[in-house]
Amino acid sequence: MYKTISNKIIRTFKPCYDPSKLITNENEELTVKEWVEKYRKVVPTKDIIWLLSRKEFMPEKDLILFVVWCAREVLKLIENPDERIVEACNVAERYANGEATKEELHTAHDAALVAAYAAFNIGGYTVAYHVYYAAYYAAATTIATANAVLAAANVARVASHASDAAALVALAAIDTVSRAAADDAAADAADATRASQIDKLLTYFE
Repeated sequence: MYKTISNKIIRTFKPCYDPSKLITNENEELTVKEWVEKYRKVVPTKDIIWLLSRKEFMPEKDLILFVVWCAREVLKLIENPDERIVEACNVAERYANGEATKEELHTAHDAALVAAYAAFNIGGYTVAYHVYYAAYYAAATTIATANAVLAAANVARVASHASDAAALVALAAIDTVSRAAADDAAADAADATRASQIDKLLTYFE
């Protein structure tokens, strides 16, 4: 398991752009925590999460607990969430702790997808849609941990849906005629959510 990060290590995961675009020191190799703290304002948050959310950096249990945390944080944005969504998080956590079976996980995953589809059919790209898909992808990540590429992509989806939900909540709450002010409020909320995700992620590397 990698304890450090360098451009050479990042390239082994075949990112969509070369890390030298943002990190020019090819000889630099830092611990995971040092690297994140140094580059969290340089490298997009979604790329940091994509990089670290794989078995080369995180044990399977920690990865699952992280995505469940992300989903549960965003569940706080809505009242009375669908029980199938809550159960998807509960089962994923129990699975990480060896207290749920793969069959139970698949059942919860499938039920969460039905709930997410329903949320979209009712209201389109609403807060509930993003919240429910965050939880669905948390369950999907748990199922896919053996596939590093798919798991990393799913974790990125959890984080993205969470930040989108926070942005929509902020947008709905702002009382202004200025589109620019509303957009700024939404962006600030999304940024705050991403920052909290990185803060939580770093706790697994202490």
